[in-house]
Amino acid sequence: MPETPAQTLSAVPLLAEIEAARAVVARVAQVTPLESSRYLTEVLGAEVLMKLENLQRTGAYKIRGAYYRLSRLTDEEKARGVVAASAGNHAQGVAFAARELGIKATIFMPLGVALPKLQATRDYGADVLLRGHTVEEPLKAAAEYAAATGAVLIPPFDHPDVIVGQGTLGLEILDQAPGLETIIVPIGGGGLISGVASAVKQRAAAEGRTVRVIGVQAANAAAYPVSLAAGEPTLIHTSATIADGIAVAKPGLLNFEIIKELVDEVVTVSEADIARAILVLLERAKLVVEPAGAVGVAAILAGLIPASGQTVVILSGGNIDPLLMQRVISHGLAASDRYLKLRIMLPDRPGQLARTAEIVAEANANVIEVLHTRHGRGLQLSEVELELSVETRGPEHRAEVVAKLVEAGYDVQLDED
Repeated sequence: MPETPAQTLSAVPLLAEIEAARAVVARVAQVTPLESSRYLTEVLGAEVLMKLENLQRTGAYKIRGAYYRLSRLTDEEKARGVVAASAGNHAQGVAFAARELGIKATIFMPLGVALPKLQATRDYGADVLLRGHTVEEPLKAAAEYAAATGAVLIPPFDHPDVIVGQGTLGLEILDQAPGLETIIVPIGGGGLISGVASAVKQRAAAEGRTVRVIGVQAANAAAYPVSLAAGEPTLIHTSATIADGIAVAKPGLLNFEIIKELVDEVVTVSEADIARAILVLLERAKLVVEPAGAVGVAAILAGLIPASGQTVVILSGGNIDPLLMQRVISHGLAASDRYLKLRIMLPDRPGQLARTAEIVAEANANVIEVLHTRHGRGLQLSEVELELSVETRGPEHRAEVVAKLVEAGYDVQLDED
């Protein structure tokens, strides 16, 4: 009988551990739906199913690992309380799990945390303390708090119990999609994919088959491609990303070892890819998904996933700030060539604004915002600058609007921001 991955890799939790954890996690976690997507199936060229962890309690998969970790604490550890640091989903998962288990929870969050995430964490009963402007500062504060008070620090991904708890999602997916051939998983620190890959690879091996596991990171915070190339967890400099839930500068130690052995490929997606994916999920599937939870769909839309049989993409969370959603939708429309911002230099005489509006209307496009100024840089005394934001129906219509303005003799500059 061939050895399973768990028998040869010490970092990989045993399948039996994950199966046992499932009964514990089921006390709080719902069995979330697995829904088909005709649109994504057409894009990929293979059946695509979406695992809707955005509909999970607390709005994300994080409740699985957090609850399992807290359930394993001794009575003495529970009495000391727990502490965690997070900008969102981990905070809510720990706060909810602590409430259910009767444990005092203290959560450190950055000062700029989205109000809905802050309020939800407090509503679950945690004491929330705001520190710094990046995730690193709350992490440091949480570690200092644990050292000073004896509270148990609950890491977001780099702990065996957290990995096992997240792995229960993999078992759930296999039950719902027994013909699964490929699974696409978001990656931040690596807690979700290391648990899911452990469960899926071992169960599939026991059944005499293979399942391909593909991880997806935001390009602006992609520590895994660099680390895998280096052969060890490597600290990177991250750039700003809308996918803040997976913006982790260095892989977890345990997570890295599991991913190195079990994950088949890691790909990265751009900010525009992510915004477009959120828009597609809203329009096509009627689903609200946060940027970190939409990166798997972004990878499909960007053509980064090979078609290889039944494919499941995990939508890992749905906790998105409405203000961020407003901005993301605008970026998604622009990335889909359905939102056009252009600048036009006009002679400063009556009727020019009306004429440009008429041309846009003749092209069956809709002007949604206008800025008309005489004070732009580089303008001549006889010129004004017109900035138009226009809704279009796609690349061909976008090109048509621009062409009609150029044909009318206007100097048109596209604003790609």
